[in-house]
Amino acid sequence: MKLGFAFPALMLSATLAMAASDGSENPMVGGAPMFSDKNIVENAVNSADHTTLVAAVQAAGLVETLQGAGPFTVFAPTNDAFAKLPAGTVETLLKPENKDQLTKILTCHVVAANAMSTDIVKMIADDGGMHKIGTVGGCEFTASMEGDAVKITDGQGNVATVTIADVKQSNGVIHVIDTVLLPAM
Repeated sequence: MKLGFAFPALMLSATLAMAASDGSENPMVGGAPMFSDKNIVENAVNSADHTTLVAAVQAAGLVETLQGAGPFTVFAPTNDAFAKLPAGTVETLLKPENKDQLTKILTCHVVAANAMSTDIVKMIADDGGMHKIGTVGGCEFTASMEGDAVKITDGQGNVATVTIADVKQSNGVIHVIDTVLLPAM
């Protein structure tokens, strides 16, 4: 997995550079400011767009892990992303007896690296337009570009778009996505 290597910054279009990869303030996420001196969990709990993700992280027992030193790159699905799953899926996953399945899905959104969007875009370009991403949960996804947008294709062929990139955290970075990534069946 090459995601942990640092690469020189690339020039990004206005669409992808909607976040703070240039050292400016972090973007607002879910109506809340995101602070680069707070960890992933401390920031996520303040986002109105990530209440489902926060509940899932709590149910899976991953709060302490995501408050750890990292570095982590988290592809963070919004509430709307979870709502796109079949009816009843989220409720079923949040049940204690489904903790292992929930943990697998959530850890498939986490990479053990600090990968800013410039790094990801460079890896995609270096790999001829598609870059394989190995996750903490053992999933392998494919990053690609569609115009100016970074797309992540999961193990089932679902495609997530990075809607807010480079939300810096004290222990990594969050990229907000519009679709829940699922492991291969």
